[in-house]
Amino acid sequence: MKRKHRLMQGNEACVEGAIAAGMKFYAGYPITPSTEIAEISAEKLPLVGGKFIQMEDEIAGMAAIIGASLTGLKSMTATSGPGFSLKQENIGYAAIAEIPCVIVNVQRGGPSTGLPTSPAQGDVMQARWGTHGDHPIIALTPSSVRETFDLTVRAFNLTEKYRVPVILLMDEVIGHMREKVELPDPSELTIIDRKRPTCSSEDYLPFMPEADLVPPMADFCTGYRYHVTGLIHDETGFPSNSYQVADQLIRRLMDKIEMHKEDIITWEEENTEDAEILLLAYGCTARAAKAAVKALRSKGVKVGFFRPITIWPFPEERVRELAEKVKTIVVPEMNLGQLVLEVERLCNNVTKVERVNKINGEIIYPEEIIRKVEEVL
Repeated sequence: MKRKHRLMQGNEACVEGAIAAGMKFYAGYPITPSTEIAEISAEKLPLVGGKFIQMEDEIAGMAAIIGASLTGLKSMTATSGPGFSLKQENIGYAAIAEIPCVIVNVQRGGPSTGLPTSPAQGDVMQARWGTHGDHPIIALTPSSVRETFDLTVRAFNLTEKYRVPVILLMDEVIGHMREKVELPDPSELTIIDRKRPTCSSEDYLPFMPEADLVPPMADFCTGYRYHVTGLIHDETGFPSNSYQVADQLIRRLMDKIEMHKEDIITWEEENTEDAEILLLAYGCTARAAKAAVKALRSKGVKVGFFRPITIWPFPEERVRELAEKVKTIVVPEMNLGQLVLEVERLCNNVTKVERVNKINGEIIYPEEIIRKVEEVL
């Protein structure tokens, strides 16, 4: 099969991946540096029978994709820092009501309006804990244009499979950079659709889980009528004040992710077999870390590389295993220390953890990582 190479921007690859995965609805509000996702969705969705709506604000954008998903449409929105903050209440609603949806956050400098056109990785903990209460979430983070396409497809597959909001946690560099990519043929993609009920509408319990802890989901306007609420609810969907119901619901929501971590969690690693120092990085910073590994290896320094692709849930088991083997883990990230907190928690009393942090709107360069490694040798 002859393939066509394209020069493509990360934000463009996100839209291409969403459409390939079956996105039929996009609602959002323009915000740098994610605006191209909205613009390209507005152009391309009508060509595949989809709908684009520019909402009045970020809150409405999140609410609209929840509503569209309830009717059976694969739905997505995209934003950046301030908009991501505004979406949090409705992300919590999607989590407790188990409504599939994809939220793209192309990170920029913050807090508040911060540095709108500059890169950052300051939303890592917000992606996990941004909405209140114990809640399930999946967050994926790409480090190239082609991977943005692949992970957007995967985000839709995971949200449909597990009925959980999925966040594509990009950064400005990946969103705006352009690379030569070769996209797969649609026939090569695995596309997952949500489970739908096989029982009659009279027998349907909208929140009765199957063995995988995920309930089948009926589309609105197909003869199945059921209640959807952000309150604690039982299998019928109606609110309940029962302590037992509350405990069972929240534990199931969390357990349906915990139970399937092997299916959800992915990572990349290189040169870890003999590594004495491990660089753990994600997003655009992982590219600098890879370059640093190559340069240090050429000098005989035994450095390995680990990149969490699924950032939430975090690949705890593999990081613990690597921590047992190396003397030091160095975590470069464009914030004052967020994902490093997970690494420190996992590696406490096992190995040393060092940081390379930057918050001025510049990327982290390989030379800065190399200097840190040379300090800890």
